[in-house]
Amino acid sequence: MSARQDARTWQALLLTVVAAGVATVAGFASGARVAAARAPRLDADASRAAFLQVYKVFTSPRCQNCHPAGDAPLQGDDSHVHMQNVKRGKDGNGVYGMRCDTCHQSANLPGAHMPPGNPRWSLPPAEHKMVFVGRTPAELCRQLKDPKQTGGRSLAQLLEHVSTDLLVGWAWDPGTGRALPPLSRAETTSQMKTWIDGAAACPE
Repeated sequence: MSARQDARTWQALLLTVVAAGVATVAGFASGARVAAARAPRLDADASRAAFLQVYKVFTSPRCQNCHPAGDAPLQGDDSHVHMQNVKRGKDGNGVYGMRCDTCHQSANLPGAHMPPGNPRWSLPPAEHKMVFVGRTPAELCRQLKDPKQTGGRSLAQLLEHVSTDLLVGWAWDPGTGRALPPLSRAETTSQMKTWIDGAAACPE
């Protein structure tokens, strides 16, 4: 075989290998597109429906009592204004001479109508009050998506807050005589994740 024929043979072999590689890559790409098309995708309706479930929890007494529209916390299953003229204070822990931990200890005191407790008992600070009371589903949804109103938290961080925060967890262990939220903590977290995974669509 001459040098010219040898070169042509190697050139043909190289082209065959390249063509096979291109075909393989194209096959992988096509397969990926098919898999993506077949994968379940959450639509906006599912996302909105999930948020409405979260909304029921956030506007239940155990949650909204610490997210009032004003600077006074609420109390009781009827969400009345806290007695003793308690106020938020700049840091959310009350004002001088009437700090939250004056009455609220690190755990619930036993018995009905006794002060509830948690090591982190407080309201959101004055700079981002995170109001739940009086918000429509659409308003609360938009608020949660606005980092300026959530202390700079992203949606992922809000999900972590709801699922792991010590004070948030108190809502599902509120002590004697206090109603629980309509969903469990695990269910609330699941619905919130569904909402976020569906692009955090807001109700109309």
